[in-house]
Parts: sequence; structure tokens; C-alpha cells
Amino acid sequence: MESRNMFKEIKNDLPASIVVFFVAVPLCLGIALASGAPLFSGIIAGIVGGIIVGIASGSPLGVSGPAAGLAVIVLTSIAALGSWPAFLLSVVIAGIIQLAMGFAKAGFIAYFFPTSVIKGMLTGIGLLIILKQIPHALGYDKDAEGDDAFLQADGENTFSAISKAFDLVTPGAVLIAAISIAILILWDTVLTKKHKIFQLIQGPIVVVFLGIVMNYMFQNGMLNFTLASDQVVQLPVAQNLAEFFTQFTLPDFTQLSNPEVYKIAVVLAIVASLETLLCVEATDKLDPDKRVTPTNRELKAQGLGNIVSGLIGGLPITQVIVRSSANISFGGKTKMSAILHGIFLLISALTIAGLLNMIPLASLAAILIMVGYKLAKPELFKQMYRLGWEQFVPFMATIIAILLTDLLMGITIGMLFGIFYTLKHSYRNSHHLKTSLNKAEGIQIYHMELAEEVSFFNKASVLKALDEIPENSKVIIDCTRSKSIAHDVIELIINFRTNAKTKNIQVETVNFIEPQITS
Repeated sequence: MESRNMFKEIKNDLPASIVVFFVAVPLCLGIALASGAPLFSGIIAGIVGGIIVGIASGSPLGVSGPAAGLAVIVLTSIAALGSWPAFLLSVVIAGIIQLAMGFAKAGFIAYFFPTSVIKGMLTGIGLLIILKQIPHALGYDKDAEGDDAFLQADGENTFSAISKAFDLVTPGAVLIAAISIAILILWDTVLTKKHKIFQLIQGPIVVVFLGIVMNYMFQNGMLNFTLASDQVVQLPVAQNLAEFFTQFTLPDFTQLSNPEVYKIAVVLAIVASLETLLCVEATDKLDPDKRVTPTNRELKAQGLGNIVSGLIGGLPITQVIVRSSANISFGGKTKMSAILHGIFLLISALTIAGLLNMIPLASLAAILIMVGYKLAKPELFKQMYRLGWEQFVPFMATIIAILLTDLLMGITIGMLFGIFYTLKHSYRNSHHLKTSLNKAEGIQIYHMELAEEVSFFNKASVLKALDEIPENSKVIIDCTRSKSIAHDVIELIINFRTNAKTKNIQVETVNFIEPQITS
């Protein structure tokens, strides 16, 4: 049933998969370069993420592959273990851990991330894509494609790299990027509304082929511009099938007794799972049909993908937001798009690597800038602002933190702001206090009704309310609605009842269960 449904939207999935494929090639290579791993390991991870994870996953639009967020971990881990094959063993074990997490139903973690933080993550990544691609569009290609950290491996940061790029502009790259962006805007705003053929043939596909043609014209002197070798895609080219298979590497199983291998595997499994679950939530938010990805199945699929990737020499895999959002932006409807992009990666690595190496990075920069704009439209900022500070502050905190640190740190900072507002609500909503006058006895009565859940976070607000009750009055502490009261609050009520006698305050409790202290 699922396979038949996958082919139902092939007219949308096929063009979207080609766009994702073109975007994935330099990202896979760039992340491998940033990770200090063999370049082809990024392509292997892209193939496995597309085909293996694509088939096993329940995510209709998510695309998996090597992730920039793991690059630093990979780089330091290879150095710590002393060899690439030893690191591959860690990737395999990390996959087994993820598989176990899926069966243990750990996917529920995804639902703890607030919408404001997820939207902030998407917008932050959109802005980050634009900022990171500006240098590539200008022809300054010192930073590896796919790097999403503020501090770059080339010694620059996101903003200084843009400043430097304007000083070292390559006119040929600028020409390609400018024409490409103009085509994409025209395609998106005018041509797709004119005829169905422009919906079938996506603008990015035209942009890539135009980039190849212009690069060819540069090389043959038809246009008086040039592109350097680092301004185009650099896919390893195998001369024959035997040479192609030499690019695959087996793990070093002799390292099974090395404790460091297991430590790295645990770190990889945790970080990769968190990145995947964050991306799942974000992708589901972008899905026009608002489908919900089964998170436990996704963890199993990612685990399977990492086992296979590690066994054949690939980088660790997560679901990745740049490729997933490109898939959604350019019309993907089912997971067939992700699977096809993996198949195209495999076929191209076998057959047309030389042709792909004609693609200018400026063409791909133009495509990614459009993806970034769709993620970070100005209208979204207005919508979040209208929802109030509780939504807007975590949203903005996440964006700023992602731009100035990296993805996981940005999410963490956004979450802290979200938790602050949750605790603020909890502090305010611990109880309801109303007053009345007992005319017969001539005393003021304070009726404190505790909330259903009263945690230790509520201790301060309950204490403040009780401290403000004046002398010679009566207080009724009503626990009828409470299903759970923290021990700290119970202790507080007992202490208040004892101390109230000194202020001539009568204390009455309703359905208050005191702890049984056994000697």
C-alpha cells in the first residue's frame, strides 16, 4: 500500500528530487571536508540517507544525509581514535544505539520542543543559509559548503566572511548568481502561474544547467570570465568501476575492545537523534498537508542508516533541514523524492561525476538563497510578534543564538527562554485566592484553592500569598482539586499552620493529606 502511494505523486516528487540532488552534492562534499573525512564518505552518507533511510522512514518529506552539526564531533573523534576505520566502528555502534532508542520509544522527546523554538529554528536556518551562501554567490569559496557554525574553520566568522567576499569578488560567479536568482524569482512569481510545464520543470534545474553552460563558455573563451577550481563542485571522479569501489571503507573491528569507540558512539547517537527529532518537528511544520511523522520509526530508520553508512565508509547521518526544506519548497509530496535523490547520487557518482564538476557553486548558492528566503519570510516575524512576548521572545532568541553560535546551541538557548515563560506561568498559576468577611465572627476569611499540579516551582508564590495574610484572620487552604502537591509545598503549609498561631490566624485545611512519618 505504501509503495503504491509513493508513486502517486511522481510528477511532483521527480522534479523536487532532482533539485534536492543538486543541492545535496556540494553539501555532502562540504560536510565531509569540514569533518576531516574522505570526500567520498559524504556522498556515501547522502546515498544511504536517501535510499536506506528514505525507504525505512515514515517521514513523507524529510531528507537524510550527513549533517553539519556533527562535523566538529567527527573531526575531533577521528583524531581521538587515530584512524578513519576506527571512527566508522563508532558510527555503526551509534546506529545500533539509535535502533534501540526507537524500540524503547524514545521518540516522544520531539514533542517537548515548543512551536516558537521550532519556528525560530527554521527562520534562523533560513537566515543562516542566506548569510553563508552570499560569499559563494560572490565567488569567495574558502568556507566548506554546509558549514553552519558562526566561527568558521577558515578563521573567519559568518559576517567577516561576507565582508571579505565583497573585497574579493569574482565577476563570473556574480554574473551566474545574479542571472540564477532572477530566473528563480521569475519562475516562482510569474512562469509557474502561466503554464503547467513550468511547475513540472523546476527553476533550480534550469539554473543548474545554465550554470554548466556558462562555465563551459568561460572555459572555452566564449565569455571573458573564469571560475577557479574551488568555485565549482568537486566530486571525486572514478576512472572505472574497480576504482569506484576502492572509495568504500570497512570499519576496524579490532577496535571493539577500545572504550573510546563506545564513548564516541554514545555522543554521536544522542546528538544525531536530537538533530533528527528537531528536524522532524520542523519538517512537519513546513508540510502543507500537516502530516505527522512517527518519531520512533524515524529513530529506527536513522539507526539502520548509520549502521549501513558506518559499514561501507560513510559519515554519520541525521535528517537534515536544508535538504528537507528544499524538498518542500520545490514541490516534493512523498518520501519517493528523498529516495530518488539518493538513487541520483549513486548513479551520478558512478557515471557523470565529471559533468557535475562543471556546476558552479554560485548556481547552487542562488538556489539555497531562495530556500533560505522561503524559510525566513518577513511575514513570519510579524505573525510571531502578534502572538505576544511569550512566543516572540523564544522565537527571536533561537534565531539570534543560531546565527551567533550553531544549531544545537541556538535551540538550547531558545528552549531556556521557553522554559522561563513556562515557569513564570507555573509561578502565577499555583493557586487562586479569594476573600470574604464573616460578619458573625467579624473576621476576614481567605480561601486559597490550590491548582491541580503544585510543584516546587510554586513554592515561592504560595509562600508569598500566605505571608501577606494579616493577623487576626482565617485562612482555608483547599486541596480538593489538587492531584499532586510537591513535598516542599506540603512542608510549607505545615510550617505555616504552626507559625500562624503567633499571629492569631486560624488555619483550616480541606483534603490536605499530611505525609506519614515512620520512625
